[in-house]
Amino acid sequence: MSNLKSLWILLGIAILAVGCSNDSDDEPIVLEAGTLSGGPFTITVDGIPDMISGVTLDASDVVGSNRTYVVTDDSRNILGVPPTLADLEGVDFDAAGVGTCFVYHLVYEDGLTGLEPGTNLDNLVGDHDLSNRIVVTRNGLNAGTLSGGPYTILVDGTPDMISGVSLDDSELNGTNQTYVITDDERNILGLPPTIEALEGVNFDGAGVGVCFVYHLTYEDGLTGLEAGMNLDGFSGAYALSNRITVTRNGLNAGTIGGGPYTILVDGTPDMVSGITLDDAELTGSKQRWVITDDENNILGLPPTIEAVEGVDFDGAGVGTCLIWHITYEDGLMNLEAGYNVSDLEGFYALSNSITVTRNGLNAGTIGGGPFTITVDGNPDMVSGITLDDAELTGSKQRWVITDDENNILGLPPTIDAVEGVDFDGAGVGTCLIWHITYEEGLMNLEAGYNVSDLEGFYALSNSITVTRNGLNAGTISGGPFTFDVDGTPDMVSGITLDDSELTGTNQTYVITDDENNILGLPPTLDAVEGVDFDAAGSGVCLIWHATFEDGLVGLEAGKNVADLEGFYALSNSITVTRN
Repeated sequence: MSNLKSLWILLGIAILAVGCSNDSDDEPIVLEAGTLSGGPFTITVDGIPDMISGVTLDASDVVGSNRTYVVTDDSRNILGVPPTLADLEGVDFDAAGVGTCFVYHLVYEDGLTGLEPGTNLDNLVGDHDLSNRIVVTRNGLNAGTLSGGPYTILVDGTPDMISGVSLDDSELNGTNQTYVITDDERNILGLPPTIEALEGVNFDGAGVGVCFVYHLTYEDGLTGLEAGMNLDGFSGAYALSNRITVTRNGLNAGTIGGGPYTILVDGTPDMVSGITLDDAELTGSKQRWVITDDENNILGLPPTIEAVEGVDFDGAGVGTCLIWHITYEDGLMNLEAGYNVSDLEGFYALSNSITVTRNGLNAGTIGGGPFTITVDGNPDMVSGITLDDAELTGSKQRWVITDDENNILGLPPTIDAVEGVDFDGAGVGTCLIWHITYEEGLMNLEAGYNVSDLEGFYALSNSITVTRNGLNAGTISGGPFTFDVDGTPDMVSGITLDDSELTGTNQTYVITDDENNILGLPPTLDAVEGVDFDAAGSGVCLIWHATFEDGLVGLEAGKNVADLEGFYALSNSITVTRN
């Protein structure tokens, strides 16, 4: 074993001898940047220049044609290249802001590229060597750490302060100190200089919301530090501590349950029941119940649930009521019937609301028509009327027939009775058919009254129109005509009859003088155009078309149109002037 060991030693000596036999001029130069001493350094970034000192370089084994110092950030990005120790110790590290710097010594040969601010040490190309690094930590200002809270107060008009706030200032730095109170959007509300001043602040006076309390450290020249400004508007060297929250809650009226309720306004008292109040989070010195309409006008103020459940909502008529629970402090103004909730002034809170819908009677929906009849002496009834009673309410039912001004003409009790009414007998005009629902005690539901005269609990359905048209004699055209009475026969021609809307069983033409005295009754247009108007002498004739029903009295020569009795209609007239 000892012989084997000796062999390995001899081989090693031989190898070294061979290596040492090379010409020394062929050996590469090994660069050596030396060793830096000093630091690490820690500065506070506060707007005041901060340099480092006491850095030394052990140059006993430094090798390299060119030398410099290099300052980088913590990602090895080059920030500066001070050539000497004196230049390095003149660098203001405060200006670099919060972060970490590394300081190196660099040796390199000619031709090195990438050695400039903005590049990275990892991108250097060429012969070079870096020393160890010295760390420069650039800390910002430190405002310490606040303790205490969070705090919750009740905004009720009674002053509320906080207490037990403390500041751990073991790492605190900075020339100036204060406390800052902001809202939840970082708007500055106040700047108490000490904890004692902070604990004297009345947070109740700020109303409902959230406040944040900070400790601030800063250097001279800070701008934006005043009430009304925002923390984000600061300009200068400063630091904020953590924040303490002060929640300013309003009064809480609890949560009510029950309903919603729907009643029928019919003269019968209607109360609600089963209302509950969850008062687990209830606050406030005084309590009450409030009943409003749907526009928050106060109708009543029952003091208890029992009083609420004793209210007759039927008496309020058709509409919507809201039931609320209110909590409030002394001094609340306008909490009385006749005011609106928006008129309340003072400290109060309303719960959620429960709806009471006060529906009126419902007469259903009727279908059928509209109907149009011709008033001609022949009975005319309607048919196919229906009543959708899916939502019908009310103790009593009836049908109502009115004219177009809502004057009551008849009160048939059933659809069959409605469909038995002879509308021809009402003459020319318009009728309306309604269904009515009502309660006992309704007044003036009889013929001769108007619907607007009804007094009591009732509802009318939609209406169906029955239009009662008279006979229509059509429209005649032609003329006017003018003749000279000279003994020569004079006839008219070119007369036409538009009978598109013509109605009536019997037809004729009528010739009258200008006072409507009947001169002749030619049955056809041909007969009209055969009349010799010269023979009538000087004057004015009128030509008409007439439609009529059997039984018409007075339709003969020598009578006046005003004497006609029965069902008839006259068209427009054409004038024949006999000069």
